[in-house]
Amino acid sequence: MFYSTQEIIERAYSLAHGMIKQGVKAGDKVAIVSYKNRPEWVVADIATQMIGVINVPLYPTISAKEYVYILNDASVSAAFVGDLDLYDKVNEAKQSVEGLNQIWTFDKQEGRPHWEDIYADGDNSMIDNMARLVDPDDLATIIYTSGTTGNPKGVMLTHTNIVSVVNDTFELLPVEAGKQVLSFLPFCHIFERAVIYGYMRGSAIVHCTGTDNLGGPTGDLATVQPYFFSTVPRLLEKVYEKIYNKGLELTGTKKKLFFWALGLTEEYEIGWKPSGLKAIKWKLADKLIFSKWREALGGNVAGIVTGAAPCPPKMARVFSAAGIPIREGYGLTETSPTLTVNQFNDTHAMIGTVGPTIPCVELLIDDSDGDYREGEGEILAHGPNVMQGYYNKPVETAAVFKEIDGKKWFMTGDIGKWVDGNSGIKCLKITDRKKELLKTSGGKYVAPAPIENRFKADFLVEQIMVVGDKQKFVSAIIVPAVEHLKEWCKKNGVEWVSVSEAIQNDKVIARYEECCHKYNPEFSHIEQIKKFALTDKQWEATKADGTQAELTPTMKLKRRVILEKHKEEIDKIYNG
Repeated sequence: MFYSTQEIIERAYSLAHGMIKQGVKAGDKVAIVSYKNRPEWVVADIATQMIGVINVPLYPTISAKEYVYILNDASVSAAFVGDLDLYDKVNEAKQSVEGLNQIWTFDKQEGRPHWEDIYADGDNSMIDNMARLVDPDDLATIIYTSGTTGNPKGVMLTHTNIVSVVNDTFELLPVEAGKQVLSFLPFCHIFERAVIYGYMRGSAIVHCTGTDNLGGPTGDLATVQPYFFSTVPRLLEKVYEKIYNKGLELTGTKKKLFFWALGLTEEYEIGWKPSGLKAIKWKLADKLIFSKWREALGGNVAGIVTGAAPCPPKMARVFSAAGIPIREGYGLTETSPTLTVNQFNDTHAMIGTVGPTIPCVELLIDDSDGDYREGEGEILAHGPNVMQGYYNKPVETAAVFKEIDGKKWFMTGDIGKWVDGNSGIKCLKITDRKKELLKTSGGKYVAPAPIENRFKADFLVEQIMVVGDKQKFVSAIIVPAVEHLKEWCKKNGVEWVSVSEAIQNDKVIARYEECCHKYNPEFSHIEQIKKFALTDKQWEATKADGTQAELTPTMKLKRRVILEKHKEEIDKIYNG
């Protein structure tokens, strides 16, 4: 279904009038939850902001217990819900949430209030007057961070917080009015939500149902042929894996050409221009191989921004070399989100970094509180995009701010350093999470994230968590990539019955030992994985059996949960 800009505006006015008649008033909190991105989400978001209502987005996959906690903590009075089981989940939580009075569905469901049923006519100038009364420093949204431990915290973001990032970031991206962009990352995360606000400046936005139908000849990328989109590294890795596996299926000259072209990408850096014989080789590789990769992504992509998790340099290098520019950015929910971003030019971008700061942001590398390598420290942020604090949590709020030279700095919890990029531009390099540093029994600090990200470059590794706090050496729990492992077993004469049986096979264990031999030399002796345990349990962001999930909704490791669930394997590593 297609909506013009004017239709979206008219629907937002009608919904705003309707919410007022339903008793919703400025300062109230209204939740929105949906499994997929959709125009209705955007309309509800605009309508709430027009009348000074605070939007509380929810992840659709969180547990009923988390719904109850968030809805109570934020004092939510009404909710918009998408399809499938979302009405049931929120309605069940409603029984334990004082003040949640109304739930409206985006999709018609028999016997349940449909959101269009509350649409109402009225004098739009009244809504305009209400919008003028909304101060830029009023709360626009409370976004509950997924959290790796404990209950989620509600990040309070004002209109100024978000708009400052949108204004500064979209000046740096190749987004042109009238051209089609694709949206599939969840709106409940500030990353895609801020991106959508930028797209509203004139782009034709196509919402798709998720990541399952992106690829292939009939997928969303091929159908929409987008000019630009935002993504997360894991999706890029999956696209690359498909391209690589297709290369493996080739034979003869075609296979040799494929891997010859892939090998060329290893020397690519942003701004690098081949000359002479190399230029001829690159032109040939582009015509025979890289052009087909671009076609697989729709053929029109001028740029892709990735965030939310570290992007393996290999991914940025391979796609960019093939004429599909990948740029990594960095930020947190608490910073609305962008702090830095690699730009789409040759001077303000560097692979392996998250780029220079956006104009409204100041960053400080603070090495005063920790045992850091030279040049490294905790990344502190100051700017109009930094949150007001955590809702109902003054102690937790105070704990993440630090005053230096009269300025209030937000402590990101990330460790980083400045590196010299092209033309002397300083780019930020993230080296680890402060809270995730391990300390061996020998007193040496180990940063797990770089090790984990490197090992995940192997197709047979779906997830990995480095272990070793207070231990003599570093080890890891590895979750195999099931489909790739099954294919490997088939090609290497290992009978496939199940994952649990495969990971007991000596050949399979030896294959994962090869991973260690391959990647360990890239790290110091103390950081190298000496032992590992393979598990047949997949780590998920939501568990059907109601047990604790191993991943947050943004696919970050819940380290405490994983340590508890794999205590037996870890004990065997160190004491077996």
